[in-house]
Amino acid sequence: MSDDTADMPLLVILRHAPHDGSWLREGLDVALVAAAFGRAVTLLFMGDGVEALRPGQTAGPLGQKGTHPTLDMLAMYDIEDLRVDATSLAERGLSTAELPWPARSVAAEELPAVIAAASPVFNF
Repeated sequence: MSDDTADMPLLVILRHAPHDGSWLREGLDVALVAAAFGRAVTLLFMGDGVEALRPGQTAGPLGQKGTHPTLDMLAMYDIEDLRVDATSLAERGLSTAELPWPARSVAAEELPAVIAAASPVFNF
């Protein structure tokens, strides 16, 4: 890693719904592993990934685990920078005030700056 990116957080963009395969769970795993090794992590929920933050989420079909227990562990790993795409949130009738975790809303025009401020960037 070059010196100019050493202080940049790792960004994990979560775009898939909680029960849409294993994408969301795998993205959260990447974030937890990076944080366990002392890396600063930012999570950005976009598109259907916003559904992971919906209050009252339960397990999926066929016993597929919900993501709320993993999201509850984020603070233990010092992952506190949660961001959510404002458009995706509004499209789903949600607001940051009703989310079970503190997340900062990011307007569409701010997204390029959020992504540019991180290295590396992972999409799930």
